[in-house]
Amino acid sequence: MNKKISPPMRDENVLMIVPTVQAETQPCLAVDLDGTLIRTDLLVESAALYLSHKPSRIFSLFRLLGCGKAALKAGIAAVTPLDVRHLPYNAHVLDLIARARADGRKIYLASASNERYVSLVAEHIGADGWFASNDHLNLSSGAKAHCLVTAFGEKNFDYAGNDHADLAVWQVARHGFAVGPSGSVQRALRASGLPVDILEKSHHNFRVWLRLLRVHQWAKNALVFVPLFLAQKFDVASIFSAVGAFFTFSFVASSIYIANDLVDIEDDRKHPIKNRRPLAAGTVSILRGLVAGVGLLLAGLTLATLIQPLLALVMLGYVVLTTAYTIVLKRKMLIDIIVLASFYTLRILSGAAAIMVPVSEWLLAFSMFIFVSLALIKRYIELTMRIDAGIPDPSNRDYLKSDAAMVAALAVGAGFNAITVFALYINSDAVRHLYHRPGFLWGVCLILMYWISRVLMLAHRKQIDNDPVLFALRDRASFVAFGMIIMCIIAAI
Repeated sequence: MNKKISPPMRDENVLMIVPTVQAETQPCLAVDLDGTLIRTDLLVESAALYLSHKPSRIFSLFRLLGCGKAALKAGIAAVTPLDVRHLPYNAHVLDLIARARADGRKIYLASASNERYVSLVAEHIGADGWFASNDHLNLSSGAKAHCLVTAFGEKNFDYAGNDHADLAVWQVARHGFAVGPSGSVQRALRASGLPVDILEKSHHNFRVWLRLLRVHQWAKNALVFVPLFLAQKFDVASIFSAVGAFFTFSFVASSIYIANDLVDIEDDRKHPIKNRRPLAAGTVSILRGLVAGVGLLLAGLTLATLIQPLLALVMLGYVVLTTAYTIVLKRKMLIDIIVLASFYTLRILSGAAAIMVPVSEWLLAFSMFIFVSLALIKRYIELTMRIDAGIPDPSNRDYLKSDAAMVAALAVGAGFNAITVFALYINSDAVRHLYHRPGFLWGVCLILMYWISRVLMLAHRKQIDNDPVLFALRDRASFVAFGMIIMCIIAAI
């Protein structure tokens, strides 16, 4: 049974959390939580969830912060539940705990996180007891060291930690374990000569950051070049502006991906594929992810302003819409599909704004229908994946697994409506002003009919993992189809 007895007073001002512990036959193992047992920081994560559930809480957050760190943690934990079963636990630390338990040693959690969270984690891993921050005390560094010495005696326990705050605890422990310590922590340990083993070296994986920023998704931003191509405006200034718009959208989109991952972090951890995302898996800390997201957003908006003020306005609209999507709209059935399609259309509008050319109603109508179809296919794939894996209905989306057939039918309708719009465009007066041989454009209709039908068939056969757009970017048949479309358009010119 996990235990935490009412704490005694150390003095008039400091409250210590000290469970009653009988003399151990051999030294116990005390384990830190944030950055050690789990690859995340519960304060940062719970604060992000606290705000994502209700953004107006930002004022309460500042008020709690003014009352001290312990009060901040307690205030957030009181109204922000966490599912500790799916936290990113460190396998190396779990193995250390298993070995200690096999040797007959007691296991205790000792964390600066709030007691509401620590008690749940302790129960989940079957710890013998726990020490944690409460409403009055932030159990970190010297306070944690004093607490463990009071409970077990100096040099009568081992301790696993990861940060500078743990140096004070390692000094009074019999033996220590440093889990992924930073370079400065490793230097401090070497200088101190403390008996501390490096359980896991700190490493910065460039590929992990590429996954966090979704650099592979930047290919979607090639849509900014569509107005340049259709307007046949190939002067140097326009080309440079379009390239700048591409990077502008890429930077801003990556910042939005980070925000989405942060809001969906609990649901992603329950997903068989999304649980490998860097924030959900803890391979990139939430704090670093937030810094990167803010930096990319500022860089993107600054670049947009330098290229063309109208482009900056389009990007601001994109940021507002994506924020609304992240907080509210993604949980609204079918509205989320329209918004997702709008994101792609905004890429086309940003390309037009960068080179200052108008966008035809035909192009906007076609893009909305085709991207609604692709967004519906993506939802269909997600639902069928849940059906196959036996996962419950998504809690962060307003769809049921039983909706899969209807979603597929809507995807078919939207896709073929896009072809209808293109066919009507071929017979419009606008085509005669731009193309000398518009008859070749009918080949585009046939190719699109084949491509959309093929994507739907492969999605039904479960041969597309997640995003149909990303699938198309690595699918040979799609490349051939797109190449033929370009040839038809060139022949029509």
